[in-house]
Amino acid sequence: MSTMLTTNPKLILVFSGKRKSGKDYVTDLIHKRLGPEVCCILRLSAPLKEQYARERGLDFKELLGSGQYKEQYRADMIAWGERRRKQDPGFFCRLAQRSATQPVWIVSDARRLSDLQWFWTEYPNQTRCIRVEASEHTRRQRGWEFTSGIDDAESECGLDQGVDFDWIIRNDKDAPPLEEQLHLLFSLAEEKAGTETS
Repeated sequence: MSTMLTTNPKLILVFSGKRKSGKDYVTDLIHKRLGPEVCCILRLSAPLKEQYARERGLDFKELLGSGQYKEQYRADMIAWGERRRKQDPGFFCRLAQRSATQPVWIVSDARRLSDLQWFWTEYPNQTRCIRVEASEHTRRQRGWEFTSGIDDAESECGLDQGVDFDWIIRNDKDAPPLEEQLHLLFSLAEEKAGTETS
């Protein structure tokens, strides 16, 4: 086991999905429902961006946003992150969870098989993997445009196949309501955290 672990979570919900699929929307919804005492959101991209910004002398807060500033550095940041992962596959996972103390962790942005494998190895009984999916039409309505070197890179396609997800959430207008799709997930989280409401 890693020497940097700060707590023993009861449940880890690891989310993945394409750009503009609505991962942040779904994970924020779960966080609001369960509350900050019960769960925390871990973003693997946050420590990546923080380290990248520090090494490049860039504005970390701007890199966390969804604007043009991040987009102009995205391709280089992805390549830089790949080099760090090749040296140490769990580097960003360990940084992301270093201050987590809640019983339920929500990892909002797993992008590679190595991310999932790290959590499966470190927390084999607690980890559940969830895929958020939305059609290309829906994603375009949310501002997505295909960008070569990004949308065909491992950071976007690494989990497209070969993963047996515990849940698949459809985040489209014609899909069942999210509350309905997330019902079993909420029940599991409340049970594990010992906060069942009814």
